[in-house]
Amino acid sequence: HSILNASTGPIYVGRNAEIMEGCLIRGALALGEKAVLKMGSKVYGATTLGPGSVGGGEIKNVVMFGHSNKGHDGYLGDAVIGEWCNLGANATASNLKNNASTVKVWMEAYNRTEPAGLKCGLLMGDYSRCGIGSMLNTGTVIGVSCNIFGGGLPPKFIPSFSWGGAAGLEPYRLEQAVKDAGMWMQFKGRQMEETDRQV
Repeated sequence: HSILNASTGPIYVGRNAEIMEGCLIRGALALGEKAVLKMGSKVYGATTLGPGSVGGGEIKNVVMFGHSNKGHDGYLGDAVIGEWCNLGANATASNLKNNASTVKVWMEAYNRTEPAGLKCGLLMGDYSRCGIGSMLNTGTVIGVSCNIFGGGLPPKFIPSFSWGGAAGLEPYRLEQAVKDAGMWMQFKGRQMEETDRQV
């Protein structure tokens, strides 16, 4: 009971992947091995969900690496989500400025913003998470291993190993960050290995 429209691009469904009832899919889409599209998902194309990932709600032009989740309602467009990430229920990330001007994203290596075109959504590093109801501004950059939560719009640039949100950020203690990453991996059916810890 889903609609798959491959006239705009191919639709690839990997081994043991699942498309639940009521999904509306417009290619191109690559659904990796054991990935899942939740009931009623809307995928507008140019999207890849990596192995073991979960997609839900409204998704457009997204690259989601392995074992990450956006399993509930909310919008995610023109975005890149790393491995082992989670977007809480109703998390929404803007990809277009209200004045339709060029989106600028923070480039940490250069310590400045750079233009990213008219549309650019969330860029989220590996092992990062945001809580339920998170609202993320156009072109938000979240580093590696961040835990973002609370009401309001958090900063557009959140450095790696940050904890908090709009009310303020503090360092995410390394021991706790590694422990939480390991718990997330365990939830997804894999044990953290020493190489993961070292990375």
